[in-house]
Amino acid sequence: MEFPWKRNLIVLWLGVFFCSTAYSISIPFLPIFLETELGVTDHLEIWAGIAFGITFLASALISPFWGSLSDKYGRKPMLIRSGFSLAVLYLVSYFVTDPYVFLVVRLCQGLLAGFVPASIALVGTNTPEHKTGYALGVMATSGATGTIIGPLIGGVVSYYFGNRNAFLFSALIVLIAALIATIWAKEHNFNRSAKRSHVLDDIRQAASNRLFMSLLLLTGVANFSVMILEPLITIYVKSMGVSTSNASLSAGIVFSAVGIATLIMAPRWGKIGSRIGFGKVLLIGLLGSGVGNMLQFFFTDIWGFGALRFGYGLFFAAVLPSINAIIVRVTPADFRGRAFGLNQSASQIATMAGPVIGGLLGAWLDIRFVFIINGLLLLVCAFMVTRRSWEIPAAAAAEPVAKVRTEQP
Repeated sequence: MEFPWKRNLIVLWLGVFFCSTAYSISIPFLPIFLETELGVTDHLEIWAGIAFGITFLASALISPFWGSLSDKYGRKPMLIRSGFSLAVLYLVSYFVTDPYVFLVVRLCQGLLAGFVPASIALVGTNTPEHKTGYALGVMATSGATGTIIGPLIGGVVSYYFGNRNAFLFSALIVLIAALIATIWAKEHNFNRSAKRSHVLDDIRQAASNRLFMSLLLLTGVANFSVMILEPLITIYVKSMGVSTSNASLSAGIVFSAVGIATLIMAPRWGKIGSRIGFGKVLLIGLLGSGVGNMLQFFFTDIWGFGALRFGYGLFFAAVLPSINAIIVRVTPADFRGRAFGLNQSASQIATMAGPVIGGLLGAWLDIRFVFIINGLLLLVCAFMVTRRSWEIPAAAAAEPVAKVRTEQP
């Protein structure tokens, strides 16, 4: 009987969707929760920034450790561990009344995270080679969908039922994700007799693979390019003449445009990558999104700006799935959990740094110049992609990661 990789893909898509939705539910009201429920009145912006950033920082530091465990004990146990742990922590958030305790809970959420990278590693390892690009493209849509729907659900739940009850809703959603993974996710022919490695050894082993390290850099830059605009979009929308009362809604629509474009194009880029090569798709995505970012400099109309953001999203949808697909090709199966753990660390560090640097640049420069800087950064990455051969034969990936080498053409 053929291994049911399609069922796995559906199950893990749902799991990542629910997990991403649960996290993003708190985005609309977290500063309000700190102020009205936890009594934070002084330096609210700093408190909100720390509450967001501490989760990403903790996740970045711990992800290589969870990746090491996933290669020893399996990716499915990591899904179960993360899912049930996060469900408990969201439930704990409902009862918190002290802001310092709330920061500790947010820290623990980062330390016990790992559902998404474990899901991607499981899909990458348990999908036929010729279907990997398509599967990872489909997986990219799950997080995008959750990110779009989560803030909307959070806004509705907090408005009608209160901010605290939104955490109960998050706990329930993550619990569903954990149950789905526990009951239906399957891991095929996993070797549990392997000796667990140490994180420092993993980092040294990964560092010997020049191509993999380049992919980590690209992951960081790609996520940074998204998050650097996080604190600026709403301000930029207001500068276009949108009223303060409508700015949040208009900015939400602009943010959603990129997510909707990802839903449309990510699976298609996966199929194209399987046909022409993921290195070429990665190059197309970086060039298109880099130019798309720079063109936003010239738009001061909300509708034109939103349409261009959508066009940018159509190209950017190619970037992260292509990186994930190449990681699968250049790392052996017994290193893949650690590879995606390190990839998650790069992503989380960039996610944490992006809003901070974006806010600083927005304070020093006209926001339109941030689009230029962002576009140039992606174009530099595109140039870097042209300097390497990214199509690695499947046989090379079966070698120890330290032996995989990619020279410039």
